[in-house]
Amino acid sequence: MAEQDWKTNKRVFAAVSLPTLFWVIVFFLVPMAIVWLYSFGENKGLTEIEFSGTLDNYKRATEWLYLTIFGKSFAVAALVTLICLIIGFPVAMAITFASEKWRPWLLLGIMLPFWTNLLIRTYALMMLLGTQGFANKGLGALWEGTSWIKTLVGLQPLPTWEPVQLLFNNFAVVFGLVYVHLPFMVLPLYAALDRLDRSLIEASLDLGAGHFRTIMRIVVPLAAPGIIAGVMITLIPALGAYLTPDLMGGTDSQMIANVIERQFKKANDWPFGAALSFLLIYAMFALIAIQSMRKKVPEVR
Repeated sequence: MAEQDWKTNKRVFAAVSLPTLFWVIVFFLVPMAIVWLYSFGENKGLTEIEFSGTLDNYKRATEWLYLTIFGKSFAVAALVTLICLIIGFPVAMAITFASEKWRPWLLLGIMLPFWTNLLIRTYALMMLLGTQGFANKGLGALWEGTSWIKTLVGLQPLPTWEPVQLLFNNFAVVFGLVYVHLPFMVLPLYAALDRLDRSLIEASLDLGAGHFRTIMRIVVPLAAPGIIAGVMITLIPALGAYLTPDLMGGTDSQMIANVIERQFKKANDWPFGAALSFLLIYAMFALIAIQSMRKKVPEVR
């Protein structure tokens, strides 16, 4: 009935959809089309760009240097996604099987970071991981305590504590991206696990399967849609991450988004930056297409 109402009331449908369609076209599709045209242009002076239809920018993007950065970005995004999945799955299970009293509070704790600006959260994390941050102070206290215990039992004390460099390296980039993207993994997993038929889990345990086997044979297959959704929602933003690698990474920790930013701002090479941007977009589209084809395979069979 609702579908028939929409078909018979086309004016109402147009009144509702046209403003949204106008917004998408003017503020999304048109700017994207302009950047896409830039990728086929070349610089003519400091501010002028000629749309010559050249493919030199895409050819330059296939040089070994940029392919290496693309590969490193994919590797970092995949590692971040894997860590988020390993951490997020038990967290989502804990929220799912928590009591009705505690479940809203646990969900609130997962969503609480979204209430704070990403830049503020990143700087807070940098303060935590700095040489004078709480992480190093805690490690230093453990070090001094271990040294005191060794002295107490008559052994040689440990050397003087030197702060660990936890910032401006690959570790900091991965740690920061996991911190930022973990909620994006937990929430889809929770949504999938919350719909599970718990009688299947009870039947598996009653038939003699252990907890680990029940999770691997019952819970994981049934939660597969949530796992796939969480992986995609985490992998794609991590692949295009810019702020966290820029603030927390070192000279060898830059990802493809940082290279794109430098082309537009410092190198003033907009055509090449546009080509790199759309290569990244094409890669993301490919990931989404692969996921869509995987979801359609069971239906074909």
